[in-house]
Amino acid sequence: MAMCISSCKEDFLEVTPTDRVSDEAIVGDSVLFEAFVINRYLGARLQDKEADGVPPGFGRGWEYALWSSLTDESIYRSDDNTWLIQRGQLAPENTGIAGSLWGRSYRSIREVNYALTNSEKVVMSQAHKDLLMAELKFIRAFRYHDLIRNYGRVVLVGDRVTQLNEDLTDPALFTRASMQESIAYVIAQLDEAVAGLPTDNSNTWQKGRATKGAALALKSRLLLYAASPLYKQNGSQVTWQDAATAAKEVMALNKYRIDPQYANMFIAEEGNSPEIIFARYYNLNSRHTALEIANGPNGYDGWGGNAPLQNMVDAYEMSNGKMISDQTSGYNPQNPYADRDPRFYATILYNGAPYRGRAVETFTPGGKDSKDGPSNWNTSQTGYYLRKFMDETNPIQNPWNVAGRQPWIYFRYAEILLNYAEAQNEAVGPDATVYEAINLIRQRPEVSMPALPAGLSQAEMRERIRHERQVELAYEEHRFYDVRRWLIAEQTENVPAYGMEITKQGTNFVFNRKVALEGRSFQNKHYWLPIPRAEIQASGGKLEQNPGY
Repeated sequence: MAMCISSCKEDFLEVTPTDRVSDEAIVGDSVLFEAFVINRYLGARLQDKEADGVPPGFGRGWEYALWSSLTDESIYRSDDNTWLIQRGQLAPENTGIAGSLWGRSYRSIREVNYALTNSEKVVMSQAHKDLLMAELKFIRAFRYHDLIRNYGRVVLVGDRVTQLNEDLTDPALFTRASMQESIAYVIAQLDEAVAGLPTDNSNTWQKGRATKGAALALKSRLLLYAASPLYKQNGSQVTWQDAATAAKEVMALNKYRIDPQYANMFIAEEGNSPEIIFARYYNLNSRHTALEIANGPNGYDGWGGNAPLQNMVDAYEMSNGKMISDQTSGYNPQNPYADRDPRFYATILYNGAPYRGRAVETFTPGGKDSKDGPSNWNTSQTGYYLRKFMDETNPIQNPWNVAGRQPWIYFRYAEILLNYAEAQNEAVGPDATVYEAINLIRQRPEVSMPALPAGLSQAEMRERIRHERQVELAYEEHRFYDVRRWLIAEQTENVPAYGMEITKQGTNFVFNRKVALEGRSFQNKHYWLPIPRAEIQASGGKLEQNPGY
């Protein structure tokens, strides 16, 4: 045995890994190279093996704790590192569920750079190669957009870093560009991507890949953010007119329109809604979190994960278009869920809501979905459960083989109309096109809310647009960024996280507001996330931390 080991030790130690694909194989095989490009959408390398089979994509998407549970939309039942952000306890050493954003974004940028730099070695038609290059530039732009909206100024590494063993001693690789330079770089990348991307993905297997519409939608969002007060305060030179023009580019494609239905758009697996511009799709072989059990009421054997706040419930208008704070609205505090905006019923499960063959019971004593029900450790802390995104045809018990296939929508046409309305109102005031954009959303057939009243001032229209974004885009990862870019987070995020306590007395219910999460807090420094301390240390102290941390 000793002789065998001695004579064979060199070959024995030089074992070829079987769980990964070599760089040589990727650039030497056009099929593998395209697979590498596709995996950049998912944030996965070819050798990644995630525990649930679903690697992370852009943003947070379908996780147990949604990004909404960092805002005044919801709180997460078992914390999962969300409460420290709600309570203003963010620190470079403890960034909660936001901790991986910096690292995984730059990992993806490095991998895109690798593909772009080595594409000349791949044997395929130039036309197909140009298409893949355009997709890679879109993906790189998306990653930088994610960095900008969370951290502000970013490090623009260009095409320089392509390998893990790069020489990282160059101070330029840790120098954060100005806000304007950061935004200009991403917009230039998107313009190049638009030129090479198709208008449509013609084949089913291409669903979820970038199109001209996706790139233009990302450009619209980033320029809207860049024209907003937070970004202007930090050096952006983008104007509201720039943002309005970008939104109009998407509208001018004449490809997308408001879906007549609201609720079904978020659960249809095939994702064929005319409103969807860009989405992440799933199937049985690559599923996400089973939403119905993760968020369902405890009386249905759900875990009550992301519980809507009363703060969000109060944002929904009455069906007559008036806010519940309007004394002429008809709102009754002791019958608070009657005659509300139809989007409320499509988004929130409340006491008395019809769900899976019975009415939801969050009241005490005795309510099946209250602390008096089964599995009371999963009871909502707010008196509400999330309905948006939930598919009632999916089982709550033992869902693992069928659930988890709803698409995560990154961009939809309603966002573009809202982007346009906001930018156009700020640029020129509430002209007819602003009204038209908002009313298209409010008056989709399944919603049919009254049109906005005529004669609104610019300031009044600003508030209506902000409110419309809050309601229309609820739980879709917009609120966190909206209240920050508008510089109103010190108001919205310092309000207590409210819930509703419902007591049954005979055949009547008594409603009392309660604080569902103590200690909610927001400071000025929280407008940007802290860069993780490990990243600062890895740079040898060259990387500049955000102010206040």
